Amino acid sequence: MDKKDMKAFASQVRRDIVRMVSAVNSGHPGGSLGCTDFFSVLYNKIMDHDPKNFSMDGKGQDIFFLSNGHISPVWYSTLARSGYFPVSELSTFRKINSRLQGHPSTDKKLEGIRAASGSLGQGLSMAIGTALTKKLNGEQNLVYVLMGDGELQEGQVWEAAMYASANKVDNLIATIDYNGRQIDGDVEDVLSLGNLAQKWQAFGWEVLEMNGHDYDDLENTLEKAKNLTGEGKPIIILMRTEMGQGVDYMVGSHKWHGVAPNAEQLQLALDQLEETLGDY
Repeated sequence: MDKKDMKAFASQVRRDIVRMVSAVNSGHPGGSLGCTDFFSVLYNKIMDHDPKNFSMDGKGQDIFFLSNGHISPVWYSTLARSGYFPVSELSTFRKINSRLQGHPSTDKKLEGIRAASGSLGQGLSMAIGTALTKKLNGEQNLVYVLMGDGELQEGQVWEAAMYASANKVDNLIATIDYNGRQIDGDVEDVLSLGNLAQKWQAFGWEVLEMNGHDYDDLENTLEKAKNLTGEGKPIIILMRTEMGQGVDYMVGSHKWHGVAPNAEQLQLALDQLEETLGDY
């Protein structure tokens, strides 16, 4: 896809997100909206993947893990719009017996999902294990993982960070959604992360930074990250985003971390988001 098409894809995904969470009065729209541009570029431009030939082992394809699993709406929409499963299935989000539960799971065999997530702090460890497996199998494909910034308050993340650099897991590209917000307020107020770039450098990672809403920056930085693989270091990208991006009354507020818009608020959101690929 070119930049225009990726932006159109993202607009539709944002419409899907607000409709999904509003329909069941449950879910996490804030971070989902903030990461939509990243998902559009990652799935439509960067990753080597084949929606029509999904397998749990992911052999011969790049693999993505969502560690901050509460932003499942953006991932579900991206997967459906990419052809992993029917777009109409988005209407079952968070409903009884649906494959699209609040946090991604594997028990119902939803295409595109290879690990349950939502218990924060675990995604990086899973990605490292998968990256090492690809190395052992002689595969050249890469492993990607997305984490939230508040998630970095979990100790397991830093254990994994030490392990990855010590073992030269250099086929791994991790990204942090660095929006400065978490469910209880600003990350700085809840538990300051200090200088993240310096922290990850001290842990032996190659550190990049990018604007999560600038398509040129997203594409160029992710391509740079790919070019840096195989050099002996794991790669981390600090991605600056705005929680609630695309919906003016949600932007920059932690209050929409896990609150669904009501019918009136939903319409206000939809009025700001162009329908580009057809609503489900």
